[in-house]
Amino acid sequence: MQTRECPVEIPHLILASASPRRSALLTQIGLTFKIHPSDIVEPPHTVHANKPASEVTQELAALKAAAVTQHYNHGLIIGADTLVSLDGELLGKPTDDADALAMLSRLSGTCHEVVTGVALIDAATGEDRVWAETTQVYFRQLNAAEITTYIESGEASDKAGAYGIQGRGAVFVRRIEGCYFNVVGLPLASLVEHLSNFPSNVGI
Repeated sequence: MQTRECPVEIPHLILASASPRRSALLTQIGLTFKIHPSDIVEPPHTVHANKPASEVTQELAALKAAAVTQHYNHGLIIGADTLVSLDGELLGKPTDDADALAMLSRLSGTCHEVVTGVALIDAATGEDRVWAETTQVYFRQLNAAEITTYIESGEASDKAGAYGIQGRGAVFVRRIEGCYFNVVGLPLASLVEHLSNFPSNVGI
């Protein structure tokens, strides 16, 4: 478990995720927080095939936050989960290189949705806030060679939809509609709004 020191402090803020991208986003906006990854094992995205991405991501974010909340008697826990939705089909993290190839080939030249569910839980009171944010992402047409090269870079392996907009995958994206940071893994504007209005009087 790690602690990140930042200029502006929100007391007892705990990130229930090992994602370096989410950690970097919280650091970017000047928050002090502790990292305590949840032990929730994410099911294959096919398990939720008949549910909308907003519902699935909120459920998983809440489960992650609740799992970490059990270890504390005070503090605000942040859980999050991100999925890609293409024509209603959910795409999580690829299981292997072949899965990543299939995902990126399907996303090529399309518009898809990136949905992040976020859960805030006050460990002392059980008060919570759970919501989801959606961003539309437009991919240019990709060729087989660049998809293969990208997968070989290793960047695709731990990301929903098999790409990272904040890394080399940026060159796949023509434009987006909505929150950029939501695609990275955490919708910062809505997160700050919820933190500022939380009953525990936690704000920035």
